[in-house]
Amino acid sequence: MSRPPFPPFTLETAKQKVRMAEDAWNHQDPVKVSLAYSEGSIWRNRSDFFSGREAIVSFLTTKWEKELDYRLIKELWAFHQNRIAVRFQYEYRTAEGAWFRAYGNENWEFDEAGLMRWRQASINDVSITAGERKFLWPKGPRPADHPGLSELGL
Repeated sequence: MSRPPFPPFTLETAKQKVRMAEDAWNHQDPVKVSLAYSEGSIWRNRSDFFSGREAIVSFLTTKWEKELDYRLIKELWAFHQNRIAVRFQYEYRTAEGAWFRAYGNENWEFDEAGLMRWRQASINDVSITAGERKFLWPKGPRPADHPGLSELGL
């Protein structure tokens, strides 16, 4: 199993890898998302530490059951060889109707097959009103003409 583009990354392929990850997460299919990670992929997400695809599927299933109307934008921050750093923001609401924007950074490391073998995410949530939302496209990937984080001034 492999997932192009493969390291070492260029500016173009690093941006492509970031957008592919963003699109996959916006589809919110935990099983499909997990296939971009190696069998033993190691994760830190906030204060959660786990590894393996089964744990990734479990984590993402629970995440998207709680974080409703989830919309995500990722942006390349830096890259070198087989590593990529991204910054991201996503918006979601709780079942009670409270809206949040999550701000975060991720560090990724890929194996030679282009699968992510290590992911570390630091994330903070900020309460927003429904009127402060900026990620307003229909469920699924962000449309090509929708601005990214820098264009939105975020």
